[in-house]
Amino acid sequence: MARFTVTVFCGSSPGFDPVYLDAAHAVGTAIGRAGMALVYGGGHVGLMGAVADAALAAGAHVTGVIPRALQAREEVNDDLSELILVDTMHERKMIMAERGDVFLALPGGPGTLEELTEQWTWAQLGIHEKPVGLLNVAGYFDPLLAFVANMRDRGFTHPRYTDMLVVATEPGEALARLRDYVPPARAEVSPGAEMTASIDLPVRP
Repeated sequence: MARFTVTVFCGSSPGFDPVYLDAAHAVGTAIGRAGMALVYGGGHVGLMGAVADAALAAGAHVTGVIPRALQAREEVNDDLSELILVDTMHERKMIMAERGDVFLALPGGPGTLEELTEQWTWAQLGIHEKPVGLLNVAGYFDPLLAFVANMRDRGFTHPRYTDMLVVATEPGEALARLRDYVPPARAEVSPGAEMTASIDLPVRP
């Protein structure tokens, strides 16, 4: 039987506040204790290292995926259950997407943001129906959630798609909600076409 696998996106930096490392450790521990597997970016530093070490310690199968170009620059975890070396960032992201049953973002930088929004976009477009969530540690994602609400309120995405994001503050809650996620009913047209049809635009002379 295939393991239920969580793909985690997170920073290779620990952040200034120890609460972020604590949260990453708690996520890894929760994944292992729940009998789930972890797929992540392969590094052994920052939140990446913390979530992987904790998952391994809790008995999880942990797969790291890292480009060869980063292998020499970013310390790789030698204790992983599986390490996949790839040539490009695109390959890395594709494998992480294919291997995961769900996606969970922890605090991180631009790379984490890009990975999170890409999977959310793919879910909106129907490329997959996997849940996409974020662990809002100490309000880290509050500005992003406000921006997402602004997209919705200004007519650039449907509430159905903003509601797709699973937002939690505790690792156990996040994993449970991701595991129990049911995708929304899908419109026959693209998200953009659906929004355009719902907006009463003025007729230009």
